[in-house]
Amino acid sequence: MDVSPDFDVQLGRDGVALTVRDRELLAAIDEAGSLNAAADSLGRSYAHAQRRVVELGDAFGPLVDRSRGGGGGGGSELTDRAREVLATFDRVRAEFAGVAEADETVLTGRVTERDGELATVETTAGRIRAVTPPDCTDVVVTIRADAVTLNRPAEAPQPGGTSARNRFEGEVVAVDRGETLARVTVAIDPDLHLAALVTVESVERLELATGTPVVATFKATATRAVARAES
Repeated sequence: MDVSPDFDVQLGRDGVALTVRDRELLAAIDEAGSLNAAADSLGRSYAHAQRRVVELGDAFGPLVDRSRGGGGGGGSELTDRAREVLATFDRVRAEFAGVAEADETVLTGRVTERDGELATVETTAGRIRAVTPPDCTDVVVTIRADAVTLNRPAEAPQPGGTSARNRFEGEVVAVDRGETLARVTVAIDPDLHLAALVTVESVERLELATGTPVVATFKATATRAVARAES
């Protein structure tokens, strides 16, 4: 399972991401004992909730056992697999919350182009697209480690083929593993390092180790720039 580089933790498998909203739905089913009652309690449509349970089950394995019933859909209860998935989600979320905001890469730069709230900033790493306040030219760009996605070069999305507008090639110089998450340090050049927060499973799947070539990408909307204080 992978952690998505968004503000909310997500567990991903086979192209399907289990989100906080999905966790709420499964927890409501567990409490209410009915998919229909769970959807009502959350103010969601039964049809949408039913479809989402099926999508999640196809990706993660059976999550809900349902008995036949009338229009209300009968009774429902979580499977052991669902409880395993929720436990993993909660564990990742707790670890994520403890380290994500504290780990970031900071670069200085200068705004060269603007497009609404987004700007192109020339930094020592190269051009970076970032959310930038108006009326400032010299800025400090902050790249959160949880916003960075790593891929092996052969599997990396091509420029323009993803919403992650920022793309840099580099080499892994350190992997600090926790129980569920790992902080991976990538050298963009010898004097510039970028921090990425990924799951331990991703480290193993991508075979990340010192010397591994990778492509780091991150969205402009997850990258912030602020005016640089005058010295």
